[in-house]
Amino acid sequence: MSTRIAKQRSVMRKIPRQVRSRATVESIIEAGARILSDEGWAGFTTNRIAELAGVSIGSLYQYFPDKLSLVDAIRHRHLDDSMAIMRRVRAEVLSPAEFAAQRVAAVVAAHSVYPGLHRVLLDEAPSSEDYRNPHSEFEIEYLSYFAKSAALYQKRSPNDADRVAGRVLSDAIDGVIHNSARRGNIGDPAMQRELVRLVTLYLGADRND
Repeated sequence: MSTRIAKQRSVMRKIPRQVRSRATVESIIEAGARILSDEGWAGFTTNRIAELAGVSIGSLYQYFPDKLSLVDAIRHRHLDDSMAIMRRVRAEVLSPAEFAAQRVAAVVAAHSVYPGLHRVLLDEAPSSEDYRNPHSEFEIEYLSYFAKSAALYQKRSPNDADRVAGRVLSDAIDGVIHNSARRGNIGDPAMQRELVRLVTLYLGADRND
């Protein structure tokens, strides 16, 4: 059963400015992500995170006032990584099959670093209202990317049908990969091949009706 709780976003106590402080924050976020992946929400304690990050508990609280602020930072790092992957795979220079293969491979790779992380973020860890906002800048850009990709293979400017297709593509890729991560079989090559086949066929389908 899910233990997720929607709360107001808890922000970092202060933003790191210097190289050393940024490295400290990076270490804390990486340690938090690893613990969530390996030990789940139950093992996600500030003492355990500070120990794995190699920092004092005081240093952790200097930047993160509570666990929710750290979870939000981990979530936003995941979204940033997803956006970076998206921007590297460009439909305008790829065939539908190449686009599908590169997109699936990139998302699988991103979710394989800490394979248990996404399940915990979805099913166990509390989340803020900000993360659930369907009109966030991330959601707008993410869905626009898929709509433009769908339109490109139809050789036209994006229209309403392409925006629907963009949502279908996004949900198909993310849904299959996220559920595979939940089940612990994200590295299954058969799943990846079938997902690539599905996306390739969909991108090549005539959606003019």
